[in-house]
Amino acid sequence: MADKVTAITSSEQPISSELDSVCQRLLDNGRLKENDLSKAQAYQAQHGGELLTLLVRLGLVSERDVAETHAQLLSMPLIRTDDLPAEGIDLGTISLRFLKQNLLLPVGDSDDQLTVVMANPQDQFSIHALEMASGKRLIAQVGVPSEIEDGLEKLYGGGRSAMGQIADSLGGGDADFEDVEHLRDLASEAPVIRLVNLILQRAVESRASDIHIEPFENRLKVRYRIDGVLQEVESPPASSTAAVISRIKIMAKLNIAERRLPQDGRIMHRVQGKELDLRVSTIPTAHGESVVMRILDRESVVLDFSSLGFDDLLRERFREVLEMPHGIILVTGPTGSGKTTTLYTALSLLNTPERKIITVEDPVEYQLEGINQIQAKSSIGLDFATALRAIVRQDPDVIMIGEMRDLETARIAIQSALTGHLVLSTIHTNDAAGGVTRMLDMGVEDYLLTSTVNAILAQRLVRTLDPVQRESYTALPEVVDELGIQQDAGEGPVTLYRPLPSELNPTGYRGRTSILELLLMSDPIRRLVMQHATAGEIQDQAVREGMRTMYQDGLQKCLRGITSIEEVLRVTQEA
Repeated sequence: MADKVTAITSSEQPISSELDSVCQRLLDNGRLKENDLSKAQAYQAQHGGELLTLLVRLGLVSERDVAETHAQLLSMPLIRTDDLPAEGIDLGTISLRFLKQNLLLPVGDSDDQLTVVMANPQDQFSIHALEMASGKRLIAQVGVPSEIEDGLEKLYGGGRSAMGQIADSLGGGDADFEDVEHLRDLASEAPVIRLVNLILQRAVESRASDIHIEPFENRLKVRYRIDGVLQEVESPPASSTAAVISRIKIMAKLNIAERRLPQDGRIMHRVQGKELDLRVSTIPTAHGESVVMRILDRESVVLDFSSLGFDDLLRERFREVLEMPHGIILVTGPTGSGKTTTLYTALSLLNTPERKIITVEDPVEYQLEGINQIQAKSSIGLDFATALRAIVRQDPDVIMIGEMRDLETARIAIQSALTGHLVLSTIHTNDAAGGVTRMLDMGVEDYLLTSTVNAILAQRLVRTLDPVQRESYTALPEVVDELGIQQDAGEGPVTLYRPLPSELNPTGYRGRTSILELLLMSDPIRRLVMQHATAGEIQDQAVREGMRTMYQDGLQKCLRGITSIEEVLRVTQEA
């Protein structure tokens, strides 16, 4: 036995160098930052603990990145939840408690071998302990810690999920949720913190853009908006409603005692190694407060026109408009259609040392280097109109207004354009031509509109097909005629694409792209505006002048296999 203990001790000596190589690979791949590693090492020096575990626990790197790096360095397979067997093996003398403490998941058993999924495949102590207990040679495979925990519960426990296990530790209760101090204490307890962190972590892993937490009479519903479509996910028990919502409000620095009025706040949070900016909105409902969190992942936003769905022709036309020294450029579309991202991309193109750029937004979604960004706050009297009056006195070259909400804001924007500024803004309409009629409806004089507006860009977001999980098919002739695809497809049969759902990707879609239309203000269109023509007449004239509508842009993306025809019909008026 002494020999075995000596062997275990001596085998642990090279672990630190192995950990160094994992950290170095994470640094090289850009998954870990130098200053974050220094923070974790400083924390380790004071409090002890295993470095990789600390990096994950502190939110400085994702556990999935650590697992993938282990697998690469050791040339081992990375085992995911879908790879696990349906049933566990006979553990014999191996303690389940030991497996849970060391994140070890036995998945295979033969006469002389034991296959185990490990969070840390370099943990020689655990390897030797399992070999001694089983009397077999251990074959190590790499797994993600949270998935190992779920696997242990599924194969050897009660079959509960990670959320179910945390919910069990919350306890029930007929607690007095009118007592604010009690609510604060409840929201600060470890199980509630872990529960909210798990909701955020799963949202990041699912690539969600929004988290909806909605209380009902007998349940608490959690939904993620993934690629623009809401999907219901596993929810905490209804008894945890007050604690979960109070925890989110405390994180967002909101008043947890106020449950009768809507509130807005922000949360800065590290999840899975990512710095997240969460925009929080609460509203009172019949059964409690409904919370929506918009996830602004600064690291994932790409300020590049090609990535946003602009083809070469449209990109060139839009760049020409942006190079005009003065005038107004409007981006239009519904909420969540990517308007702000398009404006930020335009600003990043215009952002040169020769130009002074000032924006007024509500809220400031992403900070851009070299651009002066103002957060509007109507509660203290700093609305768009007030901010705009001050901005004009700052001698800017380019002004960006988050949204044209009222006549006063529109008039100051027009005045700014007339005095030599380039103004970028958004407006909520269904198409580009509707932007003109909306401004007229707001009360803007037609002669001012025709003098200042240079272009209106309308856009929608459609889900993109997963290149690996899609299939081509020949469209039926009657469908081709009905949808008007033939003119874009040319002669012969028309090939379209559709999603191919799988267990890994149930929808078959991954990510989103824009479908766009760019209306350039020509003299004939200006004459139509002066005559107060309808949006349909203005659009017809723009099409005669060469404008490609959002529907036509979508059809071209369908023919190239970027999206499906169902997606284009879902978001355009032609449906």
